[in-house]
Amino acid sequence: MIHKSTEDCLLDLEKHGHLVRITEEVDPNLEMAAIHRRVYAANGPAILFENVKGSQFRCASNLFGSLERSKFMFRHTLRQVQQLVTIKANPEAAAKEFWKFLGAPFTAIKALPRKRRFGKIPILHNTIKVDQLPQVKSWPMDGGPFVTLPLVYTEDMDKPGVMGSNLGMYRIQLGGNDYIPNKEIGLHYQLHRGIGVHQTKANAKGEPLKVSIFVGGPPAHTLAAVMPLPEGLPEVTFAGALAGRRFQYLYQEGFCLSAEADFVITGIVNPGENKPEGPFGDHLGYYSLTHDFPLMRVYKVWHRPNAIWPFTVVGRPPQEDTSFGALIHEITGAVIPSELPGLHEVNAVDAAGVHPLLLAIGSERYTPYYKERKPQEILTIANHILGFGQMSLAKYLLIVAKEDEPNLHTHDIAHFFSHLLERVDWTRDLHFQTKTSIDTLDYSGSGLNSGSKVVIAAAGEKLRELATELPTDLKLPDGFHTPTIAQPGVLAIASPPFKSEQEGIQQIKQLEEVLHHQKENLKGFPLILATDDSEFVARTLNNFVWTTFTRSNPSHDIHGVDSFIEHKHWGCRGSLIIDTRVKPHHAPPLIDDPKITKRVDALGAKGKSLYGII
Repeated sequence: MIHKSTEDCLLDLEKHGHLVRITEEVDPNLEMAAIHRRVYAANGPAILFENVKGSQFRCASNLFGSLERSKFMFRHTLRQVQQLVTIKANPEAAAKEFWKFLGAPFTAIKALPRKRRFGKIPILHNTIKVDQLPQVKSWPMDGGPFVTLPLVYTEDMDKPGVMGSNLGMYRIQLGGNDYIPNKEIGLHYQLHRGIGVHQTKANAKGEPLKVSIFVGGPPAHTLAAVMPLPEGLPEVTFAGALAGRRFQYLYQEGFCLSAEADFVITGIVNPGENKPEGPFGDHLGYYSLTHDFPLMRVYKVWHRPNAIWPFTVVGRPPQEDTSFGALIHEITGAVIPSELPGLHEVNAVDAAGVHPLLLAIGSERYTPYYKERKPQEILTIANHILGFGQMSLAKYLLIVAKEDEPNLHTHDIAHFFSHLLERVDWTRDLHFQTKTSIDTLDYSGSGLNSGSKVVIAAAGEKLRELATELPTDLKLPDGFHTPTIAQPGVLAIASPPFKSEQEGIQQIKQLEEVLHHQKENLKGFPLILATDDSEFVARTLNNFVWTTFTRSNPSHDIHGVDSFIEHKHWGCRGSLIIDTRVKPHHAPPLIDDPKITKRVDALGAKGKSLYGII
C-alpha cells in the first residue's frame, strides 16, 4: 500500500494487526512517553492515542517500533529502493545482472519532487498557535515539551529550491526555559548536520534562515530525515522513492510546506540569536544538559484536517530509534564499504549509544610477504572511517582484519570483542586523538562537543586465551571489591566513587600498582573495568557496552598495568584498565517517575486498552 498520510499508514497497520488504540484520556506530560516505552519494551504494536489531555489532536507513536513492522510499512517500495542503492554501491555488478534492476528507472522518477499549484491541499486547512500542539514531555527533568519526530526543512541560499534542500531530524523545544510562548522555539542540531551548512551561509550573508518543520505525513518522509545521505543529495528525493510517490510541496507566504504533512511550523533563525535549550533525555541514556542553541522565531503553524501528531521517545537503547538504525542498515548496508576501500563491515553499536562505540572489519593486505602480521591497512581504513560523515563522531573505534577470521561479523558483538581481545597488543595497538570533537550528546569528555578518541586495531595470530573464571588469590586495594567477569577476558571491579579527578587518578594508580605484581595471574584478562557496580556491568552484554563506552573519555580514563610512553606513544605491558565510573561532570541518567509508572500499570489491567500488551 502506498501511504499518502499518517492516517493512511495507521489504518493499514490496524488492518494487519499492528496497531492498538488507547481510548482512555492520557496526559502528554510524561504519561504518553511512559506508555510508549512500556509498549516498545514488550515488543508491542504501534499506538494511536485517541484522547490526549488538553489537545484537540490525536497522537501516534511506535510506528517504527520493530524492524519487521518498519519493513512491512514499506513492503511495496523497499526492494526497489534497495536496488537503487545497490546500483550506486556496485554499478558493475548491477550491469552484469541488469534484468534484476529493470524497475530502478521508474523508482528514480518517483524521487523527483512535485510542486503543487492547484487543487485542495490538506496542509492549508487551518492554522493554530504553538501551545495548541500536543505538548509531549518525555522525561521528568526535560526542559519542556519537545517535537521528537520533526522533519526540519531548510534550503541552501546559494541554490534555492527543493533540490538544494536539507531535511533533517533535529529536536525542537516547543516551550519552557526563556522561550516566549507561541513566538519562540528552540532548534537543537549537532555536529555534521546539513542544516549547519545552510545556517553558516545565511549568517555569512547576514540574512535569516527560513525554516519549515514538518510533522507527520507519509512515514517515508520521516525515515528520509534520518538517512545518512551525502551532502548535496536532497532527502526529499529519497522520501519520494521510498514512499512510492513523489514528494509533494508548495510555497506559502515565502516558506516551503510539505503538502502531505499533518503539521508544519514555519519561522526564521536570525544570525547570532541563541537561547538556552534543554535539558532533554537523550539516546545515550542520560540527559543532555542546557546549552545555547539557535532560536527560531515562529511565523505560522499549519495543520491538515483530522491531523495526527506522531512522536517517539528516546532514552537508553534499545528504543524506537534502534529500529530506524536497523532499517537504514537494511537499505544502505552496501554503500559505506563501497565508499571506503578495504572496509567490509561497520557497526555503530546501538546499545552503547551509537557514536561512543564503532566496530569495523577491514582488509589487511599490505605486506603478505611478512611472517608477522600486524595492523597496517586497517589503520589506513580507520583514518578513512574517522573522516567519513557521522562516523567521524566515533569515540572508540575497534577494528580487526577480515583475513584473521573470515566469518566474523560486527553485529556479533560478544564474539567480536573476544576476537579482538585475543589478538590485541596493548604496547602497539592503541592510537589516540586528544582534544578533538565528539558527539554533542556525550558528556564523558572535557566540554560540549569536546573529548578524545581512540582507535584499537588488532590483527594477526592469537596472543592469549581469554579467561572465563576469576583469577585465584586476586588481591585488590582498599575500596576495590566484587571482581566479576563481564565477558571472556573482561574483568569488572567495583571501585570507590569518583569524587575528583585528582583522587580518581590516585585510586586507579593504586589499582595499577597492586595488579602489577599479579600480571602473570591476569594474562587471561587483557581488559579490566573500574566501575561503580561490577555486578550490573556483568549482568548483560548491553550493560557492559553501555557503561564502558558512555562513561569514559579515552584520553582521561584509559589506564594500564605497567604503562609507558615511548616517543609520545602510550601503551601498557599488562592489562588495559578503563575507568567507567560516573564522574561529577557527567549528565544524570534517565529514571522513570514512579507515579507515572503506576498510571501506566493501570492501563494494562483487564478491560483497559493495553490489557495483554504490557
